[in-house]
Amino acid sequence: MSAKKEAKKVLIVDADADNSLRLTHQLEFIDHESKVLSSHELLDSLGDLADYQAILIANFHGIVDWAKKLTAKHEDCPPMVLMLGNQPADISQPEIEETFIGCLKSDVRYGLLSDLLHRADVRGTATTVVNKEGTQNPELFRSLVGNSRAIVRVRKMIDQVAPTEATVLILGESGTGKEVVARNIHYYSNRRNKPFVPINCGAIPSELLESELFGHEKGSFTGAIGAREGRFELAEGGTIFLDEIGDMPLTMQVKLLRVIQERSFERVGSNKSIKSDVRLVAATHRNLEELIEKGTFREDLYYRLNVFPVEMPPLNSRAEDLPLLVNELITRLEHEKKSSVRLTPAAMMALCNYDWPGNVRELANLMERLTILHPYGVVDVGDLPPKMAPHGRGQSTDDSASEETALPLVQGMPAAQYNNKPRLPRDGLDLKQHLTEIEISLIEQALDECSGVVAHAANRLKIRRTTLVEKMRKYNIQRPEEVS
Repeated sequence: MSAKKEAKKVLIVDADADNSLRLTHQLEFIDHESKVLSSHELLDSLGDLADYQAILIANFHGIVDWAKKLTAKHEDCPPMVLMLGNQPADISQPEIEETFIGCLKSDVRYGLLSDLLHRADVRGTATTVVNKEGTQNPELFRSLVGNSRAIVRVRKMIDQVAPTEATVLILGESGTGKEVVARNIHYYSNRRNKPFVPINCGAIPSELLESELFGHEKGSFTGAIGAREGRFELAEGGTIFLDEIGDMPLTMQVKLLRVIQERSFERVGSNKSIKSDVRLVAATHRNLEELIEKGTFREDLYYRLNVFPVEMPPLNSRAEDLPLLVNELITRLEHEKKSSVRLTPAAMMALCNYDWPGNVRELANLMERLTILHPYGVVDVGDLPPKMAPHGRGQSTDDSASEETALPLVQGMPAAQYNNKPRLPRDGLDLKQHLTEIEISLIEQALDECSGVVAHAANRLKIRRTTLVEKMRKYNIQRPEEVS
């Protein structure tokens, strides 16, 4: 028999015994071992914190200053997650983003907890970086949410290549998140404290691209009323991201190749050589090998760029990730737009069955549109754009099928695989996680249908009332009237 996999350890620091117990149960269910401290002052008695994957710590006065001192004291301090009580914390959002990898509220759900622990596992250190322009970096692997084999492979490749100086070429369809990959490579590299400078090579006219990349001197061309730094100078010491490199004109490809080879360039209108210390990350949705055959892309530049290729999968090839992506996007919109929506299982199945030609960008646009059209509402199939409705079903589930016949969505199982007998996805699935998602969904539906009356909901689910109460406590499910 194989040895049992060692559980990952999480440290809970919370004076609220009931909340700590609830979190302990949730962590046990997802195979995480937890240790509870009733006060942050007891942390000093633990010594080495390297054994812990993350610290879930309750809000208290001065927590930001204390958390910074803790990370300064422990070089291997695990990432910290802020836990907010029912009262809003006296901490600004920038302080939260700078100090913690995420924030748990009192009504924490399994999905968010699991996602934060995954971020902690991949991140390794709780570092949030501000670039030269002062813009905040996105959350770790933002838009790279998912458990599919393809996206797990991408995260692993980022983790491997980020600490190196290798040139990276990111391939994939438009909207798959290529810039997200580039930003994460930068933020988890040794250049993280230097600028990340993106430029879309296909969006700038060819006659202006050289000036944008390398800068120009005063009077070097009509309209050059002063000297200007180019993107390579702005990115000095950091990372420059050349998006849509396949659209770069041949004349510029020659000059870019020289910069890569010689680590120097000249501004337009100048013969003074400027040394360049930047890391190059490029991306394209085009097939560069086909462009080489057509003579529109240089083969020598291709081999200079293609040192470490990372291919982003299209969304329709990882439909099992779509429920997690939807939850991530809704959570982001709740923070940014102060609005939210819920999707019925039928609506989620319709999204899983859609082809998504615009990939994650199209999904993000859809979720933002739904929060505008149905703020804090429930979105059904009939509320989706017609092109996303299942074949032969353009109406709400109330009109086309009874609620009893509607199949719950199994996270990770594309809607095309739904019939009378669910079928295992090609890449397999995490059975425990999917069954948990089904159980939570059905309990919430029963409570909604029964107006929050637990006894009636238990009858609908054919279980004892005490069993339902225990499950609600385990998953931190609130009755509808308890949700503010």
